[in-house]
Amino acid sequence: MGLWKPDPSFYPSPKMAMQAPPERHAYVAALNYGRNDKPDAICVVDLDQDSDTYGSVIGKTELPHVGDELHHFGWNACSSALCPFAPHPHLERRYLVVPGIRSSRLYIIDTQPDPTNPKISKVIEPEELMAKSGYSRPHTVHCGPDAIYVSAMGSADGEDGPGGIFLLDHFSFEVKGPWEIDRGDQQLAYDFWWHLAEDVLISSEWAKPHQFENGLVPEDLLANKYGHRLHFWDLRKRKLAQTIDLGAEHQMALELRPAHDPRKSYGFAGVVISTEDLSASIWLWYQKEGQWQADKVITIPAVPAEPDALPPALQPFSAVPPLVSDIDLSLDDRFLYVSCWGTGELLQYDVSDPFNPKLAGKVAIGGIVNKTPHPKSGGPLLGGPQMVEISRDGKRVYFTNSLYSTWDDQFYPDKMGGWMVKVDADPQGGMALDPEFFVDFGETRVHQIRLQGGDSSTDSFCYPS
Repeated sequence: MGLWKPDPSFYPSPKMAMQAPPERHAYVAALNYGRNDKPDAICVVDLDQDSDTYGSVIGKTELPHVGDELHHFGWNACSSALCPFAPHPHLERRYLVVPGIRSSRLYIIDTQPDPTNPKISKVIEPEELMAKSGYSRPHTVHCGPDAIYVSAMGSADGEDGPGGIFLLDHFSFEVKGPWEIDRGDQQLAYDFWWHLAEDVLISSEWAKPHQFENGLVPEDLLANKYGHRLHFWDLRKRKLAQTIDLGAEHQMALELRPAHDPRKSYGFAGVVISTEDLSASIWLWYQKEGQWQADKVITIPAVPAEPDALPPALQPFSAVPPLVSDIDLSLDDRFLYVSCWGTGELLQYDVSDPFNPKLAGKVAIGGIVNKTPHPKSGGPLLGGPQMVEISRDGKRVYFTNSLYSTWDDQFYPDKMGGWMVKVDADPQGGMALDPEFFVDFGETRVHQIRLQGGDSSTDSFCYPS
């Protein structure tokens, strides 16, 4: 008799996932919004170091519409399919769920049978998405045990809040509806993650659509009107249980990275900027006496700069803010990587003791003032470390340089192009740019990376290492 076997890229625990074969391909969101009349695309980059085409684009799936603005995307299924309370072991990590944050259109892209030539298998048009979900501006995609979860930045009317989360069916990709039953006073949305063993979902805050689509609104920033709270939800009851305000000056609480080991109930949140001193910060959330708490554990200061070297938005401050726009945590929960998009640095922290992170490594590339080149770039680079992705074994770190089209143009007004680089990470700490890996996408900008077979920000695990 035939037997169903789980997808070989699913692993019960983080430790087992770290022993997986090395990734061979990366899927990269490539966007053209505001540059030309071309559609966005999903590009396939060769990561096989034994290949003749290593470090180059070997496949490209162009989308049928112009102006989607691809941002974040994710897999339809991952290791959470092995969780005992909602098992779906017969799912495959096969489809990329790709939202257009500007168009509110959602693409389902099939990476099989040829992973270098993905094909669009389904398109959910914005009218359907908004009518069934109650939301617009889809953003983050996570493969949950019971459904595919997608966060969204705006309400169905497209201009206001609340933002939130909606669900897709694992098999048909139909929009099932909004996730929340009782949202309390939550209005702003951005990232979300969870502690599955605790039945807890955590969400963060960016802004409403009119506060980001046409660029950063300086008056709103200085008035502390961007998001600065973390929300803790009862995952089963779909109900807001607790909110932590990080302080109104800590503007734009964005990326969330929980510990991968399900025995650990803590995680890290990145804050883009403080309106008091332009610093960025990393916060640790954790449980104490049955309540969630959050402490600032890393502060990254702004760097003084001559006004003439700065874009108009920063000239009055005579400084470059780090602008922490992404963070990522290795599968062994040891190293946290922090993208400083403004200063052009990728920082590596040893977070073995999450309450006392220690700087373990740093690479510099790009940056608003320095524009530090790569050995293969042939000259100064615009943009800086932005979306960062870690291989499952923790030895390779990839990142791209574009944040969001209109924000790119505000902070890098010379019209950046797109690039992707790789860092080799020492298992004991420290890292260095791979001098041979530099993918130049020309005027097409690049954002989210997903690694074939999984990466450090894709999977949730229900079994301890």
